[in-house]
Amino acid sequence: QENEIKLLTAEIEHLKNFGCLGVSPSLEGLRDENTKLKYRLNFLQKSLQEERSKTAKSMININSCLQEIFGAAIQAAYPDLENPPLVVTPSQQPKFGDYQCNSAMGITQILLKTKEQKVSPREIAEKISKNIPANECIEKVEIAGPGFINVHLRKDFVSKQLSSLLMNGVQPPAVGKRKKVVVDFSSPNIAKEMHVGHLRSTIIGESMCRLFEFAGYDVLRLNHLGDWGTQFGMLIAHLQDKFPDYLTVSPPIGDLQAFYKESKRRFDTEEEFKKRAYQCVVLLQSKNPDFIKAWELICDVSRKEFQKIYNCLDITLIERGESFYHEMMKDIVKEFEDKGFVQVDEGRKIVFVPGFPVPLTVMKSDGGYTYDTSDLAALKHRLCEEKADILIYVVDSGQSVHLQTVFAAGQMIGWYDPKVTRVAHAAFGVVLGEDKKKFKTRSGDTVRLIDLLEEGLKRAMDKLKDKERDKVLTAEELKAAQTSVAFGCIKYADLSHNRLNDYVFSFDKMLDDRGNTAAYLLYAFTRIRAIARLASIDEQMLRKAAREEVLILDHEKEWKLGKCILRFPEILQKILEDLLLHTLCDYLYELATTFTEFYDNCYCVEKDRQSGE
Repeated sequence: QENEIKLLTAEIEHLKNFGCLGVSPSLEGLRDENTKLKYRLNFLQKSLQEERSKTAKSMININSCLQEIFGAAIQAAYPDLENPPLVVTPSQQPKFGDYQCNSAMGITQILLKTKEQKVSPREIAEKISKNIPANECIEKVEIAGPGFINVHLRKDFVSKQLSSLLMNGVQPPAVGKRKKVVVDFSSPNIAKEMHVGHLRSTIIGESMCRLFEFAGYDVLRLNHLGDWGTQFGMLIAHLQDKFPDYLTVSPPIGDLQAFYKESKRRFDTEEEFKKRAYQCVVLLQSKNPDFIKAWELICDVSRKEFQKIYNCLDITLIERGESFYHEMMKDIVKEFEDKGFVQVDEGRKIVFVPGFPVPLTVMKSDGGYTYDTSDLAALKHRLCEEKADILIYVVDSGQSVHLQTVFAAGQMIGWYDPKVTRVAHAAFGVVLGEDKKKFKTRSGDTVRLIDLLEEGLKRAMDKLKDKERDKVLTAEELKAAQTSVAFGCIKYADLSHNRLNDYVFSFDKMLDDRGNTAAYLLYAFTRIRAIARLASIDEQMLRKAAREEVLILDHEKEWKLGKCILRFPEILQKILEDLLLHTLCDYLYELATTFTEFYDNCYCVEKDRQSGE
């Protein structure tokens, strides 16, 4: 933007000179061009100003600042080294300073391999330290052990950042160009109830969307419903038999799960019903209005059930099921055929993708499409129509090979370049019961998600009554506390585990107010609010103090808490890169315990025993 501003300013000067040089092109044309350029210049200057003002208010990523400083020091100390290792991490113990630069060991290895020079890491660390440029954040560096560079931050730098944070609020570092992120998550199947297996995708997907929105991205949240396919044949045939007047009277399908099981049993045991079911699929796919109506009725019943769960967990989604991509599938098959990627195998049309042993089936021998076709159509639409810069599929680990094959096929046919567009599978493990086996009911059935949420509400209320909260809260407050605790604990238990691992579902652990749980964080947060309430201090007073006074961080617990607060942008950057949200939970738990340490050692508020103030 700065370069363009310079060029435009020069261009406007150049236009002004036309008159002086005696050149007389159309004056009107000159005026138009000049106005356009001035308008563009004005827009750019304003945009740059907004960007700078946003950046000035944003939190600073201290780790990134230190990486820049040490990057420059290494470059100055060893100008001939290409891509030297740059390792800066927060120190684990206060005696080793606040951060550590551990690049010297890696540089030792490189010098030995590429230049056959044997230099000790300690010597390298000393050379790097001598070349550290002038900066506002480092107080001093010390070399420890074999070659660790311990970094001590300046207290006035940390104090200034905390005051800025208080005045401007929590503003994440600016992301530059506003990129578009498409997140595919939840994705249950129509006519089947959401079960515990959908819990992880729904919770993790929603949290990822909130993360990218918070960081300033443009996010599209998609629910890739299983709302098309051969199962609708048997469901429609069963609907016609059970509610023959469905076109005029809305059928009272109360329990869709039971309805699905009945139709499946008939499909497996009655030959005549099976034939009719196949005919129904053909009529549905040819868009017969009566069959479309039947399909819509079944979808609506499911939607209402899904929405109950989404309301409980505060989930926002745009529905875009498999049916949305149905019309595009023919073109997908043609595109792969035209580019010579399709082979015919026993009547099926298949596509082999280099590096993947199992081919994608883009068309069955009967001319029908498959999940592979609809997934390819969805991928193309998200990349080419939605113009996604980042595309994330929050789907269980079992689909890993399938999704990697689909992504590789999209790359092979030229829909995207992975260097430009990020397409990622945010995989997750399964939910286990306390016996460490797949989470099931006592009768061995899959656990219905709605039952699980209702059980959570019951357990949360029992816990609140144990703590005698019902005696101090109004009925309305008690209900709000119950839902916050129940659903907060279910979400947090999932998010606080590394999503790549399986995790054990335990209400007792979730609702425990000790350890890294939502109950503990809610307790810590409530305590902080209570201090502010008791001291009668509001945000305006705090902001005024931040503007007018210098924050002095004398006590070690105060210093520890200040640094911990300022690590937030580093955590944010890490989870935007690796999509592992448990890192944020670990950070929040560390922040809450660090605050508790501070609170226990540094009194924030005291009551006057006589006046009670």
